[in-house]
Amino acid sequence: MSETTAPVAGAASTASLAQPAGSGPAVAGLVTVTARRRRARMALRGLQVLLALFYAVASALPKLIAHPTAAESFDKLGWGTAGMYTIGVLELAGAVALLVPVLQSVAAIALSGLMVGAFVVQLTAFGGENAATPLVLIVPLALIAWARRDRNAELLRLVRGGKRAARASAGSGRSVPSAWGQ
Repeated sequence: MSETTAPVAGAASTASLAQPAGSGPAVAGLVTVTARRRRARMALRGLQVLLALFYAVASALPKLIAHPTAAESFDKLGWGTAGMYTIGVLELAGAVALLVPVLQSVAAIALSGLMVGAFVVQLTAFGGENAATPLVLIVPLALIAWARRDRNAELLRLVRGGKRAARASAGSGRSVPSAWGQ
C-alpha cells in the first residue's frame, strides 16, 4: 500500500501514537494542560503587545508631538504642555515596560493607576465624555498584573541585589557588575 492509501488508524492507536509508551491518561492530561498554558501565555503576550502599541502610538504619541487636540485638552485642564508631556512620557514608559518581562506586572499596575486618574479627570473636567475608555483599559491591565505577579519578586531581588552590590563596591573600591545587566 502506498502512503496515501494506508488504512485509517482507530482512536486507540492514534491515542497511543500521541503518548509515549507506558504513559497513561495522566500524561495526556499533562500535555493538554501544558498546551493550554502555552496558548494562554501567548494570548497574554499578544494582549501586552496590543496594549503597548495602544499606549505608545494612540495615547502617548499625540501628547509627545503636541497634537492640537491633546494640547487643547491639557490647556482646558490648566495643566499646559508640561502636564501633557509628563503624561505622555509616563504612558510611553508604561508601554515599553509592558514588553520587558521583569517590569510587566509593575507596568500594568502603574498604567492602571494612570487610568484611574484619567477616569476621574474625564468625569470631573470633561463631563464623563470618554470616561468608559480608562475603565475598559483597566480590565486587561489588571489581568496582566495578576498573571505576571511572579515577576515582582524577581524585580525586587534585582533591585535589592543592585543596592547590595553598589554598597559592597563602594566599601571595597571594586567595580561590581550591575544587576540589570545580568
